[in-house]
Amino acid sequence: MVGVRQVGPWGVEETAPERVWYAAYGSNTHAERLGCCIRGGRSPGAAMVYPGCRDRRPPVRSVPVELAGALYFATESPVWGGGRAFYDPRAEGRLRARAHLVSASQFADIVAQEMYRAPGADLDLSEVLGSGVSRVGSGRYETLVCAGQMDGLPVLTFTAPWSVDDVVPVAPSGAYVGYLAAGLLETGAWDAATVAAYVAAARGAAGRWSRRAVLELIT
Repeated sequence: MVGVRQVGPWGVEETAPERVWYAAYGSNTHAERLGCCIRGGRSPGAAMVYPGCRDRRPPVRSVPVELAGALYFATESPVWGGGRAFYDPRAEGRLRARAHLVSASQFADIVAQEMYRAPGADLDLSEVLGSGVSRVGSGRYETLVCAGQMDGLPVLTFTAPWSVDDVVPVAPSGAYVGYLAAGLLETGAWDAATVAAYVAAARGAAGRWSRRAVLELIT
């Protein structure tokens, strides 16, 4: 099994890094699915064609990580149907994710596309790197979080401004669960049974997706 990388304290001296670790915890854990956001295209099962990033190079590296906080599913995705994955860094638990080493412009363009906006504008990362959190808008994926650093580079992700207890849980679709779970399995850090149990226990999936049902999607 591949070891899970440890994320250090979130303080990062560089305020405008050229490269960042993007900690994906939803469908972008899956390399092929992330490729659609980077190169442009549509994933099987998705209802949206992504324009892609300005920088279309694949991630330099992708490694498994665990962050403090919890995964949950809420709202309604027009791309996948069913609930979207969100991250609450203040909730109890451990978030399993896949950190992709990308350029800062790629990270900005991925954030834009997840909000159904055209890519092309860089993000000012100084606030999130200084305080750990930055709201670049009120949308569901416009709260940036710096979970720490690896190899001297920030580990960044994005989520909603609300907490897990503030919204009604919504079960995710099979296509969405399949990409998320298969992406975590791709890392080599967790076996299929562990991934299935993790996803099935998340709020929104619990009671709708059993461990066996998740396992059937990825084996």
